[in-house]
Amino acid sequence: MPRLDPAQQGLARGVRAVALMVLVVVAASACNRLSFIRPKMDRKGFEQTGPSYDFSDKRKNAGGESAAMGRVMSAQRSLQAGDVAKARDELKQALKFDPKSAEAYSLLALLAERDGKNAEAGGYYRKAAELAPTRGAALNNYGVWLCANQRGSEALGYFDRAMADPGYSSPAVALANSGACADKIGQGERADRDLRLALSADPTSTMALSAMAQRQLRLGNAFEARAFSERRLAIEPISAEALMTASQIEKKLGDMAAAARYVQRMRAEFPDAQGSESGDGGK
Repeated sequence: MPRLDPAQQGLARGVRAVALMVLVVVAASACNRLSFIRPKMDRKGFEQTGPSYDFSDKRKNAGGESAAMGRVMSAQRSLQAGDVAKARDELKQALKFDPKSAEAYSLLALLAERDGKNAEAGGYYRKAAELAPTRGAALNNYGVWLCANQRGSEALGYFDRAMADPGYSSPAVALANSGACADKIGQGERADRDLRLALSADPTSTMALSAMAQRQLRLGNAFEARAFSERRLAIEPISAEALMTASQIEKKLGDMAAAARYVQRMRAEFPDAQGSESGDGGK
C-alpha cells in the first residue's frame, strides 16, 4: 500500500473525526428504506455517502438477513452513543447472521478509518462493493478510497457504476467525485464534464465547486476560478483548503491584500492546517 502524502493524511484525519457523527434518516418510500448518512465533508475533493438499507417485507422475512440488519442498527446506535467497542461487537454478530451484509462491512470501514487503518478500511470498502455490486453508495465509497490511494483509473469505473444505480439518492456526489478524480489523473475532458454535470444537479456541491476552482486556477483561468471559489466560500462549513485556494487565486490575480486576508482567516479558523503558519499565500 502506498504511503499517504500529508494532504491525504489530513483527509483521513477528517474522516476519522466525523466517523461517529452518523445520522439515521428515513426516506419517504413504500419499501421503508433507511440510510446511514455521514455529514457532508470535503475530503480533498471527494465525498462519501451512506449506504441505504432496505427494510421491506421481503428483507424482514429473510431470516439471517433480518437479524443482521438488527445488529447493524444496534451498532449504529452504539456509534451515536460513542460506544465503539459495543458497535464493533454488534457488527461481528451481524456478520455471523449474514456474512454477506454490505451494510456491516460499510460501517466496519468507517471504524477502520477512525482507527487510522487505511488498508483495512479499503478492504472493507471493497468487500461492501463486491457484496452490493449495483448499490450506488457502496460503489461511490470504494471509488473514493481508490482515488485517494493512487488508483484513480480504477476509481472512475466505480463512480460510473454508482451513477448507473437508479435508486442512488446522491448522483451529484458520484459525479463530483468522478470529476475531481478525473482531474487528479489528467483526464481533463471528463473532469470538466462531470464537475459541470454535478453542479447542474446540485449547485451547492462543495466538492464540485472546490474542484472546479482548483482546476480553473491550474489552467490559468483565474477569474473563472475566483467565481467558483466565491460560490464555495458562500457555503458552510468552510474548509482550510477552500481558504487556501481562494488565497492562491487572489495572488494570481495580483490582489495581495485579499490573498493575505484569506491566509489570516485560515490561521484563525484552522491553526493546525498545513500552510497556516506561513504568510506568503499559505506557502
